Amino acid sequence: MGWGMPKHRLSRKNRYIALAATGAVVVAGAGVAAQTSMAAPAWPAQKTYTGRAFDTCTAPSLTAMSAWKKNGYYGGVAVYVGGKNRGCAQPNLTRSWVKSVDAMGWRVIPLYVGAQPPCQKSRNTERFTAATAVSVGASNAGDAVAKASALGMKPGSPIYLNMESYDITDKACNDATLAYVRSFTKTLRAKTYRAGLYGFSSSSAAAIATAKDRTDLPGNLWYALWNGQETTTKDWPWDPKLYTGHSRGHQYKANSRETRRGHTLTVDLNAWDAPVALVG
Repeated sequence: MGWGMPKHRLSRKNRYIALAATGAVVVAGAGVAAQTSMAAPAWPAQKTYTGRAFDTCTAPSLTAMSAWKKNGYYGGVAVYVGGKNRGCAQPNLTRSWVKSVDAMGWRVIPLYVGAQPPCQKSRNTERFTAATAVSVGASNAGDAVAKASALGMKPGSPIYLNMESYDITDKACNDATLAYVRSFTKTLRAKTYRAGLYGFSSSSAAAIATAKDRTDLPGNLWYALWNGQETTTKDWPWDPKLYTGHSRGHQYKANSRETRRGHTLTVDLNAWDAPVALVG
């Protein structure tokens, strides 16, 4: 994503190195991930958006959002609702901003930059360890719900956990990461928020997609694979039965400088077919 860690989360160069380090892993036969672990009637209906979305470090001004909406190319916008590893100030991101962009017709995608794995090579202010993974996952999820709720994102909304690249072949580190993600997901669901994860197809997203034990894994997967292909199906690297039914996002290009109706932003580009926030 490039936007969550201090200054620029992972530098662009390091992000490409991390992405190129391992090829996508293909696995067959994994079970279908359930959206929720509770009975359906307890949950507000999912609000799905299918189309183009962008994310950028700092939520743009309402003037820029209005101009970009009138341009008509993008319909979704991802925003960083919180997390100690969130890298940018958010002077625009308020409850009234969320309400205003929702009224413009934008579909809002909440991102939370939680604690990161112990083996990850980056300058994070918050990490978990094998011993703290479950407790930190629960506290991060509680904070994520509080932050999303304060912005007017209601129960039934998804929150996408931002997990940057790490060495998934390090078993102890990967086990700790899965424990953290499961705890985060379980806590979100207990508070009636849907769980998603943003990660790289070569590492963090692969760890979720290829985990044999599907218990308490996020029901939505947003994978970074910078191949320029605007699709959530043709390049899906894993079991095709996984994350069907409007549960996928694909970040296909990073750091694209674009000008629309006189407003220039540097954005990451996404093909989206997954839940978005319920704003009220």
